[in-house]
Amino acid sequence: MADTRAGGAPTVLRVVLGRRLGDLRRRAGLTYERAAEALDVTHATIRRMERAEVGLKIPYVEKLLRTYGITEQTEIDSFLSLAREANRPGWWHRYRDVLPDWFSAFVSLESESHVIRAYEPHYVPGLLQTEEYARAVLRAGMPHAAEEEIERGTALRLERQRLFTRDEPPLLWVVMDETVLRRPIGGPEVMRGQISRLIEACSMPTVRLQVMPFEAGPHPAMYGPFHIFRFPIPELPDVAYSESLVGAVYFDQRDDVSAFQEALDRMCAQAVPVRRTEAVLDGLRKEL
Repeated sequence: MADTRAGGAPTVLRVVLGRRLGDLRRRAGLTYERAAEALDVTHATIRRMERAEVGLKIPYVEKLLRTYGITEQTEIDSFLSLAREANRPGWWHRYRDVLPDWFSAFVSLESESHVIRAYEPHYVPGLLQTEEYARAVLRAGMPHAAEEEIERGTALRLERQRLFTRDEPPLLWVVMDETVLRRPIGGPEVMRGQISRLIEACSMPTVRLQVMPFEAGPHPAMYGPFHIFRFPIPELPDVAYSESLVGAVYFDQRDDVSAFQEALDRMCAQAVPVRRTEAVLDGLRKEL
């Protein structure tokens, strides 16, 4: 994945077009250096374009396409149209004041996925949080933030949830540790509201929730939370995301992502089955 410190998070389309440029260069039998000569730039610029670490300058893209042997004007115009679209900031750009670059990439991937799988040991996933729960989580995570920043962060989290209102929402499949549901965030009333929201989500056709109970014992992902994103675009591999206190790591190499997928598959087999999740949640809600 692209290094999000270089000019902000790329859109998924920009990643795809970068990969296509790389494929065209290799088919033309050109090295990075030879391609760079056509633009009178360094080979690093070509690498960064292919890795979606920089925006796609339209004159550069057009010159590269011709250098790679693309002569049909309609094909060139189509690629350039996609490049212009890829360069447009995502909707999340208006929240850049409260959205660090390393998490911008996450929102981009989330927005354009058609399958999102996750393990959450600490909090309810952002896509399923109530406004009150989200606000309490943000206050705990940013104890020195101004109230305006907390409200902006809460608004961003709720905006992300509009993902489920689009014509073809993604499949969201989450395994939550029982700790998530027993940790008192925001007080009993907030937790009751949050668990009620999860119960409602159980009836959504594109949401699957499972709870990993304490009694299940150790499992393959006790080291921390992670997400796996899958896209409806053949050129784009699955991407795994793992977060820390000060940043995040994105993995798109097959062996790395497979390790996350295998761990999550094993956990799904250990956790409470999807068909029983609603009953488990209702029992926990009655305890509050």
